[in-house]
Amino acid sequence: MNVTTFGLISIGVAIASFVFAGWLYSWVKKQPSSNVKIAEVGKLIRQGAALFLNKEYKVLARFSAVVALLILLFLPQPIWKGNILENVIMAIAYILGTVFSGIAGKIGIQVATIANVKAAEAAKEGIKPSFMAGFRGGAVMGMAVVGSSLLGVAAVLLATNNTTALLGFSFGASSMALFAKAGGGIFTKTADISADLVGKVELGIPEDDPRNPAVIADNVGDNVGDVAGMGADLFDSNVASMAAALVMASALDKGTNGTTFQSMVFCYAALGLLASIIGVGFARIGKNGSPTKALNNSTYITTGIYIVLTALATLAFGFEWRIWGACVVGLVVGVIIGIATDYFTDDSKKPVHYVAKASNSGPAFTILSGISYGMLSVLPAMIGIAVAALASYKLCEDINPMFGISMAAVGMLSIVGMIISNDAYGPIVDNARGLAEMGDLGDKVLEITDELDSAGNTVKAVTKGFAIAAAGLTVIALLGAFKSEVLTAQAELNLAKFTEESLNFAIIDPLVFFGLLIGAAIPLVFSAMLMLGVDRNAQRMVAEIHRQFKEIVGLKEGKEGVKPEYDKCIEIATTGALKELIPAGLVAIIATLLVGFIGGVRAIGGFLTGNIVSGLLFALFMSNAGGLWDNAKKYVESGHEGGKGSVAHKAAVVGDTVGDPFKDTAGPSINTQITVCSLVASLLSTLFLTMSIF
Repeated sequence: MNVTTFGLISIGVAIASFVFAGWLYSWVKKQPSSNVKIAEVGKLIRQGAALFLNKEYKVLARFSAVVALLILLFLPQPIWKGNILENVIMAIAYILGTVFSGIAGKIGIQVATIANVKAAEAAKEGIKPSFMAGFRGGAVMGMAVVGSSLLGVAAVLLATNNTTALLGFSFGASSMALFAKAGGGIFTKTADISADLVGKVELGIPEDDPRNPAVIADNVGDNVGDVAGMGADLFDSNVASMAAALVMASALDKGTNGTTFQSMVFCYAALGLLASIIGVGFARIGKNGSPTKALNNSTYITTGIYIVLTALATLAFGFEWRIWGACVVGLVVGVIIGIATDYFTDDSKKPVHYVAKASNSGPAFTILSGISYGMLSVLPAMIGIAVAALASYKLCEDINPMFGISMAAVGMLSIVGMIISNDAYGPIVDNARGLAEMGDLGDKVLEITDELDSAGNTVKAVTKGFAIAAAGLTVIALLGAFKSEVLTAQAELNLAKFTEESLNFAIIDPLVFFGLLIGAAIPLVFSAMLMLGVDRNAQRMVAEIHRQFKEIVGLKEGKEGVKPEYDKCIEIATTGALKELIPAGLVAIIATLLVGFIGGVRAIGGFLTGNIVSGLLFALFMSNAGGLWDNAKKYVESGHEGGKGSVAHKAAVVGDTVGDPFKDTAGPSINTQITVCSLVASLLSTLFLTMSIF
């Protein structure tokens, strides 16, 4: 079978995932819900999420139109020098990348804002039905994201037979993900921090008390940040890993006059989605089972199914076993990184207990211990990424070592359908917990939703670690794709500037070192801009909450019929997020352009290397530290170290407040930032080759 056949099979599997997602959606929708108060609050959350997403997409549509025009004029070559049709194809591929990513996010929001109501009411019947409503709601997002990415990549390659157009599609997905994750992250943490600081710390009222004007904005934020944002992020990582692998596979196939390597990429990616469909279909929890265990088991089962299916395919189609080995190494390391992340963030493990205990001595010790454990948590993941890269490199050294790394990234992201299902489950049950409190469903229901929420927090931390690690391997592969694009462009232009060896980017080369230092600084600047955006926005919202408690008579006392002005807080979060999201993203893109046009190809090699290493360190540290603080707070709230209202609780809330923009704004946005920089470098490789100052 050739690449066209495998591409068509991939499209077929993608369509099957959409059909399965449709069935899951209808199942969730059919679950009973009759509580009028919950329905009313659920409607407010749904409307708030739709309002933000529509406004965000309008801003991003304008940005995308400008970028598409620039691509049309300058890529892959200036339109007045090259083939006009190639520039048109590249611009269309970019637009398709943004559209597919946007649709996946919209689908996720649509089901998440229904599943939260269903999961809240199902908790009256026990943990099993509530878990299933939350998980299957999240699985709709999982199937939609991976189905869209596989369909998009296969369709673009089959229609154009142009791997550079694939990079354009991937850049569309990445730029959308960068802004969706940043914008959603700023929105959600603005509301979360404001609600916690005024509600819990100042007034001592419960987390989801309906008197708090920021409480609906907080629930909206869970959806736009953790559902639409994370979905766009993992859509981007999945597309980028396939694009990088296919760019190198195409070069290898040209050398052998075949299509075996491209066929392998499609075969393994399609089997990953198929394994996720099977894994989601069989995911279950016992009547009194552990939701954390159920979510982890579903991941392990999907991993096992994938390894077996790809081994059978390798045997049946005569694929190279060493490439299969690289793929499996990536997947297994991804799971191990997830387990290591779980140790540092799970509220049943020692690090969370220690931070909770340290909170008895005040917030300074909460922050200090959380930062320390966050730093320690980076090492296992970085070792894992290093091992995966080295092992896959060595396995495929005689074929193409960078292609081996790209296939390890494909392997790590192969079960991303299950990973997204687990991740989207988190904000759904978080909302369900808030709805249960606002609907006065009783303490027993709150205990169930608290347990589901705690599992969601742990699994969210695991999936963020997984996403960051996968992005790490992907951008190493994209570095290989950049090198491949430079050598191809050089051959087409009859230049002889670089050999394969001279593009190994030795750091003793001053141009490489110049790029390395600047690239290493960008993730810090990018993170600072996002967190300052949260800081400014949260201060505006805190002032609004104070105003409402002061001016609305009877609100603080909870008098019958007195309601806060929820829409004012939603408007502050929306306006602030849209104002802050574009500058941070532009800084990363403009820095890449400046380094490329000043220092050329070698400087960009150093820039990407520094950006990758620094970005991975900071993304892992912030994501894990934030998850640790969040679960330490929940551990105290469950009755440990003095419980709610204690000194430890107030300190843990401060820790959680610091951790919020760490784990949900800056941390998970960095991996998208390094992917965007890598794709910009690959797309502009010809211009950097011919138009740099040095």
